[in-house]
Amino acid sequence: MSFATHVQLATIVIACCHPVPAPGRTAEDDGRHSRTVVLTYQATARDIPPETEILDLWIPVPQDDANQTIHRLTIDAPGAVSLSRESTFGNLMLHLRRHRPEPEVKVTLTIVATRDENRGGADPPGPDERSRLLAPEPLVPLDGPIRRRALAATEGIEDQADRARALYDAVLDAMTYDKSGSGWGRGDARFACEVGRGNCTDFHALLIGMARASGIPAQFAIGFSLPPETREGTISGYHCWAELYVDGVGSVPVDASEADKNPSRREYFFGNHDPHRLELSRGRNLTLAPPQHGPPLNFFVNPYVELDGRPFPNIDLDVTFRDAQPDEAPAIGPRQDSPGNDP
Repeated sequence: MSFATHVQLATIVIACCHPVPAPGRTAEDDGRHSRTVVLTYQATARDIPPETEILDLWIPVPQDDANQTIHRLTIDAPGAVSLSRESTFGNLMLHLRRHRPEPEVKVTLTIVATRDENRGGADPPGPDERSRLLAPEPLVPLDGPIRRRALAATEGIEDQADRARALYDAVLDAMTYDKSGSGWGRGDARFACEVGRGNCTDFHALLIGMARASGIPAQFAIGFSLPPETREGTISGYHCWAELYVDGVGSVPVDASEADKNPSRREYFFGNHDPHRLELSRGRNLTLAPPQHGPPLNFFVNPYVELDGRPFPNIDLDVTFRDAQPDEAPAIGPRQDSPGNDP
């Protein structure tokens, strides 16, 4: 996807030349199932104090990859925005700065995107990325109970692909998708290891930690799950998943939490990601672009706001989707819809 790096517009459309396929089509190249949707992501910073001098708002922006095509991105914002990438994972994001902001600031992204079924096999990471995907993180340590559980799950297994599957099975056998109580939802591998419950972040923090402790590079990704049984609706929360990189095989997509919620698909979700999802970002402990003043973000799927350099919690996020129609093909090249005033 091509994009403008700085836009002095209130409403812009950034389009690619990828045609929009018919709903439910099968990809022509290799028979993978795909899904094309129109997703609306609306972020609202509210109750902004009148003494605020500067508001900074960041929003993750989905981008093209081997399994995802962004046909059109429409941005509706109250002033100039920039699109840039952070350097560690290459995540794309929108940044808006407002001087003396209004009490409420709203930015809306409308995205036309196709997600293909991911059956894995992508090339392994290069040396630098491999090192990063084998390293511990603040909430994903590789020692103590994480390492002990990984060693127990893979004892006597020599083949790395078989070890990866053993780790996946061990996480599913140990974990239950359960959002009751507190402590879940941070992607805390030690919490997941000790308590044995949580949401998708906890499942995949434990799996990624065990994989890295076993010498298998593992990647975290986050976005939204698209209900497969409905053609339109509201998305109430995020979803995350992982990829393992196995010697001699390449990438192995895994979705342990979906496998726990759908036991009949346990086999499928080791080695596949279904097309009913949209990825917004990868990695954890993120420094944004331009850098935020606050600490690194645990993960990046919700909008993030700072007022005068301090994190601001009053942010509402509304996400809706609908299946796209074939006639919603993108225009060729960028188009300006309406002028705005630069603050």
